[in-house]
Formats: sequence, structure tokens, C-alpha cells
Amino acid sequence: MKAVGISRRLVSVLAFIAGLAATSAGMAAPASGPLAIATPVIQADWQDPLALPPRFRNHCAIDTFSSRPYCSDHCGPEYEFYYCWHHSFGCCRIGFGYCDWRGQLRCHP
Repeated sequence: MKAVGISRRLVSVLAFIAGLAATSAGMAAPASGPLAIATPVIQADWQDPLALPPRFRNHCAIDTFSSRPYCSDHCGPEYEFYYCWHHSFGCCRIGFGYCDWRGQLRCHP
């Protein structure tokens, strides 16, 4: 009788964990409404070189610390080129640039 109670608890716990895994594996719905159209996509901390416009995809390398590719576009050593949108782009230290909620490039220390 005790073994049946333990197996029921085990099945309940496993079903709960499976439910959590299925819920967390789902894709988030895309943003909708007026802000989704007017607001550019916000990238934080790192951009894949393919996300950059082709004219900025030069002087690309692999960051030794994070093993991620980046492009510096004439920014100089230890700097990465960030592109938020056509009015906001530039250079920040590798891994320290981000686009704020208004789509402006920011470099944190």
C-alpha cells in the first residue's frame, strides 16, 4: 500500500515537471499593437554579424571571452560595432553596447 502511494506521487511529480517543461519550451507570441510597428527590435549586449547591414560587416572576429562572432567596422581593437537602426549605430566595447527602449545605442561601462 505504501509503494502504491509513492509511485502515485512520483507520477504526479513527473507529470508536473513535464508540464513545466512543455510550457517553458513554447514560443513567445510576437509583439502586437502600435508600438510593435513603430519600435525597432531591441538587441541587448550582442548582435550576430548577419543582423548588421552588409556595409558594416567587416573586420569581423571571434571574441575570445564569449566565443561569439562580432564585427568592429573600423572601431578599433576591443570594440564592437552595434546597429540599432539607421539613425543610431556606432562602436562600444565588446559586449557592452545595447539598444535602449527608444532604439538609441547606449554603451554601459
